[in-house]
Amino acid sequence: MAPDPQTSRDGVTVDPPATRGAARLLGLAMAVVLGFGFWQGIAAMGSPRVQQRLAATLNLDAFLSGRTAAAVNHVMAHDLPLDGLLRAAGGVIRWVGFGSGGPAVAPGCGGWLYLTEELRPWPDADAIMAARAALLARVAARLAAEGIALRILIVPDKARMVPDMRCGLRYAAQAEARLPGFGALAARAGIASIDLAAAFGGDAAALYYRTDTHWNQAGARRAAAAVAAAMPPGLARDAEFRTEAAPGETDAPGDLLRLMSLEKVPDGLRPRPDRERVETTAALSDTAADSILDEAPVPEIVLLGSSFSVNANFHGALQQALAAPVGNLAKAGGGFAGAAREFFGSPAWTETPPRLVIWEFPERVLPQPLNADDHALAAWLDRPQAR
Repeated sequence: MAPDPQTSRDGVTVDPPATRGAARLLGLAMAVVLGFGFWQGIAAMGSPRVQQRLAATLNLDAFLSGRTAAAVNHVMAHDLPLDGLLRAAGGVIRWVGFGSGGPAVAPGCGGWLYLTEELRPWPDADAIMAARAALLARVAARLAAEGIALRILIVPDKARMVPDMRCGLRYAAQAEARLPGFGALAARAGIASIDLAAAFGGDAAALYYRTDTHWNQAGARRAAAAVAAAMPPGLARDAEFRTEAAPGETDAPGDLLRLMSLEKVPDGLRPRPDRERVETTAALSDTAADSILDEAPVPEIVLLGSSFSVNANFHGALQQALAAPVGNLAKAGGGFAGAAREFFGSPAWTETPPRLVIWEFPERVLPQPLNADDHALAAWLDRPQAR
């Protein structure tokens, strides 16, 4: 109970000494916090990288349009010297104290982590998936007119494929219906879809990382084999590739640990990271092209992918499974249309078109709001054909 206020001889109410002391301590603490924040801000502004970023906004037009303020806000949010340490401390408190992964990560059991994007429903999901299916059908028609085959590869949610380790996490009914629903839309449009859910079968827990949202190297190999089994005839498939594993194990990517701000803390303060011997695949001849952005001609097969096609050596596993070079335009964070938007209309597409396009995208992105990549791809389809 707080001390009662006291009244002086003049009738003025005054706080007792204990209350005045507490107020002084609180004021001192606030001064320390504000001083620490001021020091962090000054230190951030003084770094060469930040000064280079801010230089383009140090003019009247940028100031009046708000770009200067936005740049300063970005620095304050991302470039404070102790930002990483503070985030890690917050992540540890959240995980150790409350068993929480934060807003983006939902902990299951046995050290399994799930991306909350996979679990939740999205507004207007049916209409958005129908729009993306229509966009896909238009691309398929454009490719067919050019004599180019299309295979789509929808990567199932980890939350769908490894339900036993969710341990009470709710997988929304909308999410449950998402993959079969979009598959039906693609089938009605006559688009060949590779059924990874069937290919992964009942051992999917061995095919995904526990602390990362992606398939692991075994999952990438399984997916590559499923693609190889669904290839159209007539493609050259006589190239040779070899895959080798690193001699020792290292921590796997762990993007979910990164979202929890726990990627750099000791193992006792976070879920135990996955371990793996990193695999790399190399051609035994010079016929394989690692990227369609190179000067080499585009191979007959092109991969348009998301981060699933970047991680876990999927591109290498796919080339080995197909016995053919594959031009890789996978884009981390590309979602549904990011890689496609960059490829179609590019010189690689207009000058040396492929004979087959493999288009990989994660199930979880299908009901999410249409974005700039979707609209840019639609705009490309609306333009007259260049060839």
